[in-house]
Amino acid sequence: MRFKVLLNEQEAEVEVTRQGNRLRVSYGDQTYEATIIHRDGPHFVLEVEEEGPQGFICRRRIRAAGYQDGDQRQLWANGRLVNYRRLREGAAAAAADHAASLSPSIPAVVSEVLVSVDERVSAGQKLILLESMKMILPIQAPYDGVVTAVNCQVGQAVQPGQLLVDLEEETG
Repeated sequence: MRFKVLLNEQEAEVEVTRQGNRLRVSYGDQTYEATIIHRDGPHFVLEVEEEGPQGFICRRRIRAAGYQDGDQRQLWANGRLVNYRRLREGAAAAAADHAASLSPSIPAVVSEVLVSVDERVSAGQKLILLESMKMILPIQAPYDGVVTAVNCQVGQAVQPGQLLVDLEEETG
């Protein structure tokens, strides 16, 4: 997957490929390869192989965690925090904004599903109720539309960025 990011006020292109638990990240003229050796929600441990002195292969482990809210991203790795933003253009950016509004911003549990497939909804209408840290968090329709899919069920644990409802915008 290729995408553009804004990092330290500079635009860059990043390519990430994954096969099973192997990752390959290319950024500028540098390429890194790693193995995911542990994953627990947004937290993960990577193992990176590097050639050390006298040709020996050295393995180092990187503890990391990631978070996303729409196009805003945070990556914490071995005590360093990196903030960056995924860049999108035109209709893709608008679609991403709407998708982000139909996703939780923090880990939560679905407490109530208030809509069903093929139901017409109005902008601002509550679609899903989530519970997190004893708070009720509504997921609301960003525009008038028709529900085309409900991607969660009561009692399900959901994560930031997970699309809970597919909503087709009504035009005209």
